[in-house]
Amino acid sequence: MTTRLDQTPSELDPRACSSLVDILVRRSSAHPDRRLYAFVDEHGEEVRAMTYGELDRHARAVAARVSRIAAPADRALLLFPPGLDFIVGFFGCLYAGVVAVPLALPGRRQSLHNILRVVADCQARLVLTDTRTAQAIQAQVGDTQALFGAPLVAVDDDSEPIEPISRVPLPAPDALAFLQYTSGSTTTPRGVMISHGNLMANELMIRDAFEHTASSIVVGWVPHYHDQGIIGNILQPLYAGASCALISPITLLKKPISWLQTISRYRATTSGGPNFAYDLCIRTASPERLQGLDLSSWTLAFNGAEPIRPETLRRFVEVFGPYGFRPETWYPCYGLAEASLLVTGGSKQAPPVTRTIDKHALQQHRAVPVDPGTPESQVVVGCGRARDGERIIVVDPETRCVRAPGEVGEIWVAGPNVAEGYWKAPAHTQETFGARLSDGPDAAFLRTGDLGFLDEAGELYVTGRQKDVIILFGRNHYPHDIEKTVEQSHPALRPGCVVAFTIGGPGDEQLVVVQEVDPAYAGKLEVDAIVGDIRKAVAAEHEVTAHTVFLAKAGAVPKTTSGKVQRRLSRQSFLDGKIPVWNS
Repeated sequence: MTTRLDQTPSELDPRACSSLVDILVRRSSAHPDRRLYAFVDEHGEEVRAMTYGELDRHARAVAARVSRIAAPADRALLLFPPGLDFIVGFFGCLYAGVVAVPLALPGRRQSLHNILRVVADCQARLVLTDTRTAQAIQAQVGDTQALFGAPLVAVDDDSEPIEPISRVPLPAPDALAFLQYTSGSTTTPRGVMISHGNLMANELMIRDAFEHTASSIVVGWVPHYHDQGIIGNILQPLYAGASCALISPITLLKKPISWLQTISRYRATTSGGPNFAYDLCIRTASPERLQGLDLSSWTLAFNGAEPIRPETLRRFVEVFGPYGFRPETWYPCYGLAEASLLVTGGSKQAPPVTRTIDKHALQQHRAVPVDPGTPESQVVVGCGRARDGERIIVVDPETRCVRAPGEVGEIWVAGPNVAEGYWKAPAHTQETFGARLSDGPDAAFLRTGDLGFLDEAGELYVTGRQKDVIILFGRNHYPHDIEKTVEQSHPALRPGCVVAFTIGGPGDEQLVVVQEVDPAYAGKLEVDAIVGDIRKAVAAEHEVTAHTVFLAKAGAVPKTTSGKVQRRLSRQSFLDGKIPVWNS
C-alpha cells in the first residue's frame, strides 16, 4: 500500500525568515492543514500524524508551561522515546526562548549517570518528556525533583489547562537554539552550542545540496537526539516546506527492511543514515521480505557519519536494484555536530566519486592513485565538496600548514554553519574552534579531528580519525580498516561490533582486537580456529600481527548512542579487565 503525504506547494522562501521559529509560524498560518510529520510503528502502522498548524498549537501550549518555570536562555533537558512528542517539546522550547538539550533515554548504551552529568553541566531548569516516560522514571527513581534538581514536565499532560502563548518572540541569529551533546566516540561528551543562525545556514546548505522542494518526502530513523536525526530528518522538512515520515531506530535494528518498506509506502524521495544501516538491509534481505518493495521514488540516499565502504555501495545496488534503487541515488557526504551537521556533499544527479589509491602510501599520509585491481590498493569514496559560504582545508596537524591535494592531514572547516563552541568549556572551545594556520590569514577554523585529503577538484575523502590512528613499527593504520578485515574473517563474528587499538609504549606497540561473537553460535564455537582466522586475515591484509585477539559476548564493545564504537573506552575496559569473555 502506498501512502501519499500532502504535497501542496509552499510559496515561502525560508531565506527570507530569521529562524526556524519564524518559518513554523509563517507556514502554520499559510498552510495549517498541510501534513508535516507522521510516525510509523514497528508493525508499519501510522500511529500519529501532525500538521503544521497542529505543531504550532502544541508548541504554543508547551511554551506557556515552560515559561512558568524557565526564563529565556535557560536550558531544558528533553528526554523522549521516538515519536512526535519530542518535536512538540523541542519547538515548545524554541517558542519560549529556552535552550533545548536533547538526550537519549537511559538504557544499555546511555546510563542514568551520564544523563545526570549532562543535567549538571547544562544546569537544566526543567526536564521535558511525555506522560508514559515520566511515570516510568518516577517509578524507577521516586523523587525526580531531587534526582534531576529540576521539575519533570510531560508535554502531553492536559490535566491542568493553561492558556497557550499568543505571541511568539523571534530569536536573534546568535541566540542559542539547542545544545547538541556529542556522542563521545572519541572524547567525553560536550555540549555543542548551536545557534539559530547556525541552524538556518546549515538547513539552507542541506536544502540546496539535496535539492529539496515542497514536494520532497523524507523518511528518517536516526535518533532524534543525534544531529543527523534532528537537523537532517526533523528540521529539514520544516525548513524546505516538505513532509516527513519517521520510524524508531529500534525498528530499524529489529527489522531493517522496515526502513525500506516505509520509503516504499510513503514514496519517499530522501532518506539515509550511517553506512552500517545499509549493511543491515543487505544482510537481512530475502525475496520474501522484499515482496512488493518499490524504491523507484528514492532519489537521494545519503550515507555519512561513519566510514563509507565502497563494497556497501556496490552490494546495495546489486540487492535492491531490482526493486528500483539506482546507483545515482547514492549521496556520500560528510558532517559533524560541531558544524551543525552537513559539511560536504556532491551533486545529486551524479554517481559516487571513488579513487583507487596505494595502501602503503596512505600509511605515509599520501593518497597515490593506482589502477583499479592493483595489488595492495584500496578504494576510497569521495564525500563531496564545500558548500556555498564554507571553506575546507586539509592541514598538517603538527605544523598547521596547508597540505597539497593528495596529501592526508586534518580536515579544518570555516563557515556560518560552524557552531559557537562547547558549552562552559572555553579551553576546549579555543582548541577546537579557534584553530589558525601558521602560514596563512588570521582566520579561525574548526579542527574536526578527522583525517582526509582533497583532490585537485576539491573533492573531500575522509580516511580516519586523527587520534584513532594506530602506529605499528612506524607505519600508520586506520582502525576501521583492520576492523573490517576482522569482522569478515569468520561468519560467527558480529559485523560492526569489533574494535582495534594498541597497548604498550613507543617501540613496543601491540595490536589488540576485541570482537563480539554472534550468540547463535553458542555451543558450536571453535575459539582457537576463529582466533587463528582473524590473525591470518589481519596479517595478510595489513602486514601486522594481532598480538591479542579477544572474543567477547554480544554487547561487550562499548558504543555511542548513534552506534559508533568507542575505541578509547574499549581500550580502557580491556586494560581494566571489564570486557566479558565469550566463554566465561
